[in-house]
Amino acid sequence: MAADPQYGRRHFLKDSVLSLAKTAQEFVKHRDTPSEQARKTEPPPRADWLRPPGAVAEALFLERCTKCGDCIKACPYESIKPDRTVGFPVIFPDEVPCHLCDDFPCIAACETDALLEVSGKEEVRMGQARVSHRDCTAGQGCHACVSRCPTEALAMDFDYFRLLVEPSRCVGCGICEQVCKTVNDKIAIRVVPTRVLASGGPSAGV
Repeated sequence: MAADPQYGRRHFLKDSVLSLAKTAQEFVKHRDTPSEQARKTEPPPRADWLRPPGAVAEALFLERCTKCGDCIKACPYESIKPDRTVGFPVIFPDEVPCHLCDDFPCIAACETDALLEVSGKEEVRMGQARVSHRDCTAGQGCHACVSRCPTEALAMDFDYFRLLVEPSRCVGCGICEQVCKTVNDKIAIRVVPTRVLASGGPSAGV
Protein backbone atom coordinates (compact mmCIF):
# COMPACT_ATOMS: atom_id res chain seq x y z
CA MET A 1 0.00 0.00 0.00
CA ALA A 2 1.42 3.33 -1.02
CA ALA A 3 2.28 5.80 1.70
CA ASP A 4 0.02 8.79 2.11
CA PRO A 5 1.87 11.60 0.37
CA GLN A 6 0.28 14.10 2.78
CA TYR A 7 1.71 12.30 5.81
CA GLY A 8 5.30 13.36 6.08
CA ARG A 9 8.01 13.50 8.70
CA ARG A 10 6.56 16.67 10.26
CA HIS A 11 3.11 15.10 10.79
CA PHE A 12 4.67 11.96 12.17
CA LEU A 13 6.64 13.88 14.78
CA LYS A 14 3.60 15.99 15.68
CA ASP A 15 1.40 12.93 16.25
CA SER A 16 4.15 11.27 18.27
CA VAL A 17 4.47 14.29 20.57
CA LEU A 18 0.69 14.51 21.04
CA SER A 19 0.49 10.79 21.83
CA LEU A 20 3.34 11.07 24.35
CA ALA A 21 1.67 14.09 26.03
CA LYS A 22 -1.65 12.25 26.31
CA THR A 23 0.08 9.24 27.85
CA ALA A 24 1.84 11.48 30.37
CA GLN A 25 -1.46 13.16 31.30
CA GLU A 26 -3.12 9.78 31.91
CA PHE A 27 -0.17 8.67 34.05
CA VAL A 28 -0.34 11.80 36.23
CA LYS A 29 -4.11 11.52 36.60
CA HIS A 30 -3.93 7.92 37.78
CA ARG A 31 -0.89 8.62 39.95
CA ASP A 32 -2.63 11.45 41.83
CA THR A 33 -5.98 9.68 42.17
CA PRO A 34 -6.18 7.48 45.30
CA SER A 35 -6.63 3.86 44.37
CA GLU A 36 -9.74 1.97 45.36
CA GLN A 37 -7.63 -0.10 47.75
CA ALA A 38 -6.20 3.04 49.38
CA ARG A 39 -9.71 4.43 49.90
CA LYS A 40 -10.79 1.17 51.48
CA THR A 41 -7.85 1.07 53.91
CA GLU A 42 -8.13 4.72 54.98
CA PRO A 43 -9.42 4.75 58.58
CA PRO A 44 -12.91 6.17 59.05
CA PRO A 45 -13.26 9.50 60.89
CA ARG A 46 -13.19 9.08 64.66
CA ALA A 47 -16.31 9.92 66.64
CA ASP A 48 -14.85 9.61 70.16
CA TRP A 49 -13.61 13.19 70.31
CA LEU A 50 -14.22 15.68 73.11
CA ARG A 51 -14.85 19.39 72.86
CA PRO A 52 -12.38 21.67 74.68
CA PRO A 53 -13.16 22.65 78.29
CA GLY A 54 -15.90 25.21 78.72
CA ALA A 55 -17.67 24.20 75.51
CA VAL A 56 -21.36 25.11 75.36
CA ALA A 57 -23.98 22.53 74.32
CA GLU A 58 -23.10 20.92 70.99
CA ALA A 59 -25.78 22.56 68.83
CA LEU A 60 -24.90 26.00 70.19
CA PHE A 61 -21.18 25.27 69.87
CA LEU A 62 -21.59 24.57 66.16
CA GLU A 63 -23.37 27.92 65.77
CA ARG A 64 -20.80 29.94 67.69
CA CYS A 65 -17.49 28.34 66.73
CA THR A 66 -15.91 29.94 63.66
CA LYS A 67 -13.06 27.39 63.40
CA CYS A 68 -10.61 30.26 63.87
CA GLY A 69 -8.13 27.98 65.64
CA ASP A 70 -7.34 30.40 68.47
CA CYS A 71 -8.05 27.77 71.15
CA ILE A 72 -5.83 25.31 69.29
CA LYS A 73 -2.92 27.76 69.25
CA ALA A 74 -3.45 28.68 72.92
CA CYS A 75 -3.26 25.12 74.26
CA PRO A 76 0.24 24.63 75.75
CA TYR A 77 -0.02 20.82 75.53
CA GLU A 78 -1.28 20.70 71.94
CA SER A 79 -4.25 18.72 73.19
CA ILE A 80 -6.72 20.53 70.93
CA LYS A 81 -6.66 19.73 67.24
CA PRO A 82 -8.87 20.55 64.26
CA ASP A 83 -11.20 17.74 63.34
CA ARG A 84 -9.89 16.52 59.98
CA THR A 85 -13.38 16.21 58.50
CA VAL A 86 -14.89 19.61 59.30
CA GLY A 87 -12.24 21.60 61.16
CA PHE A 88 -13.90 22.20 64.52
CA PRO A 89 -11.61 21.94 67.60
CA VAL A 90 -11.54 18.53 69.25
CA ILE A 91 -9.53 16.51 71.76
CA PHE A 92 -8.66 12.83 71.39
CA PRO A 93 -7.96 11.82 75.00
CA ASP A 94 -6.07 8.63 74.18
CA GLU A 95 -3.57 10.74 72.21
CA VAL A 96 -3.17 13.97 74.20
CA PRO A 97 -5.74 14.54 76.97
CA CYS A 98 -6.79 17.86 78.45
CA HIS A 99 -4.46 18.84 81.30
CA LEU A 100 -6.97 21.21 82.90
CA CYS A 101 -4.70 24.26 82.99
CA ASP A 102 -5.26 26.59 85.95
CA ASP A 103 -5.94 29.59 83.71
CA PHE A 104 -7.61 27.75 80.80
CA PRO A 105 -5.88 29.66 77.99
CA CYS A 106 -8.09 27.95 75.40
CA ILE A 107 -11.21 29.50 76.95
CA ALA A 108 -9.54 32.91 77.25
CA ALA A 109 -8.64 32.75 73.55
CA CYS A 110 -12.23 32.14 72.41
CA GLU A 111 -13.94 35.37 71.37
CA THR A 112 -17.26 33.91 70.23
CA ASP A 113 -18.40 32.34 73.52
CA ALA A 114 -18.22 28.83 72.09
CA LEU A 115 -16.07 28.19 75.17
CA LEU A 116 -17.35 29.79 78.36
CA GLU A 117 -15.33 30.67 81.46
CA VAL A 118 -15.32 28.20 84.35
CA SER A 119 -14.42 29.02 87.93
CA GLY A 120 -12.27 25.92 88.31
CA LYS A 121 -11.46 22.52 86.85
CA GLU A 122 -14.28 20.95 88.88
CA GLU A 123 -16.79 22.81 86.68
CA VAL A 124 -15.49 21.36 83.42
CA ARG A 125 -17.87 18.87 81.79
CA MET A 126 -16.18 17.30 78.79
CA GLY A 127 -17.49 13.81 79.43
CA GLN A 128 -17.51 10.91 81.87
CA ALA A 129 -15.00 8.10 82.27
CA ARG A 130 -16.40 4.58 81.90
CA VAL A 131 -14.55 1.41 82.89
CA SER A 132 -14.60 -1.89 81.05
CA HIS A 133 -14.00 -4.23 83.98
CA ARG A 134 -13.56 -7.04 81.48
CA ASP A 135 -10.41 -5.38 80.13
CA CYS A 136 -9.23 -3.54 83.26
CA THR A 137 -6.13 -4.98 84.94
CA ALA A 138 -6.87 -3.49 88.37
CA GLY A 139 -7.34 -7.03 89.67
CA GLN A 140 -3.73 -7.70 88.69
CA GLY A 141 -2.48 -4.73 90.66
CA CYS A 142 -2.63 -1.92 88.09
CA HIS A 143 -4.10 1.37 89.25
CA ALA A 144 -1.81 3.82 87.48
CA CYS A 145 -4.76 5.97 86.43
CA VAL A 146 -5.89 6.52 90.04
CA SER A 147 -2.84 8.54 91.08
CA ARG A 148 -2.91 10.59 87.86
CA CYS A 149 -6.55 11.71 88.07
CA PRO A 150 -6.50 15.50 88.67
CA THR A 151 -9.95 15.56 90.31
CA GLU A 152 -9.63 12.39 92.44
CA ALA A 153 -12.55 10.85 90.59
CA LEU A 154 -10.95 7.38 90.50
CA ALA A 155 -10.56 4.96 93.38
CA MET A 156 -9.85 1.29 93.94
CA ASP A 157 -12.45 -1.01 95.48
CA PHE A 158 -10.09 -3.37 97.28
CA ASP A 159 -12.92 -5.68 98.33
CA TYR A 160 -13.48 -6.65 94.69
CA PHE A 161 -10.24 -5.27 93.20
CA ARG A 162 -12.17 -3.11 90.80
CA LEU A 163 -11.65 0.43 89.60
CA LEU A 164 -14.44 2.84 90.51
CA VAL A 165 -15.37 6.18 88.96
CA GLU A 166 -17.08 8.88 91.01
CA PRO A 167 -19.32 10.64 88.42
CA SER A 168 -19.69 13.82 90.45
CA ARG A 169 -15.90 14.33 90.41
CA CYS A 170 -15.12 13.17 86.87
CA VAL A 171 -14.85 16.04 84.37
CA GLY A 172 -13.87 13.95 81.34
CA CYS A 173 -10.33 15.28 80.83
CA GLY A 174 -9.17 11.90 79.49
CA ILE A 175 -5.91 11.65 81.42
CA CYS A 176 -6.97 8.24 82.73
CA GLU A 177 -7.62 7.01 79.18
CA GLN A 178 -4.21 8.13 77.97
CA VAL A 179 -2.47 6.57 81.00
CA CYS A 180 -4.32 3.29 80.47
CA LYS A 181 -3.26 3.20 76.82
CA THR A 182 0.35 3.78 77.88
CA VAL A 183 0.59 0.96 80.43
CA ASN A 184 -1.82 -1.68 79.08
CA ASP A 185 -2.42 -3.62 75.89
CA LYS A 186 -6.10 -2.66 75.87
CA ILE A 187 -7.67 0.62 76.89
CA ALA A 188 -10.02 -0.30 79.73
CA ILE A 189 -11.21 3.18 80.61
CA ARG A 190 -12.63 5.62 78.08
CA VAL A 191 -14.31 8.99 78.27
CA VAL A 192 -17.86 9.14 76.92
CA PRO A 193 -18.29 12.66 75.47
CA THR A 194 -20.90 14.94 77.03
CA ARG A 195 -22.82 15.18 73.76
CA VAL A 196 -23.21 11.38 73.74
CA LEU A 197 -24.42 11.33 77.34
CA ALA A 198 -26.88 14.13 76.56
CA SER A 199 -28.34 12.07 73.73
CA GLY A 200 -28.89 9.05 75.97
CA GLY A 201 -25.67 7.24 75.07
CA PRO A 202 -23.63 4.89 77.28
CA SER A 203 -24.04 5.65 80.97
CA ALA A 204 -22.45 2.74 82.76
CA GLY A 205 -19.29 0.66 82.76
CA VAL A 206 -19.34 -2.93 81.49
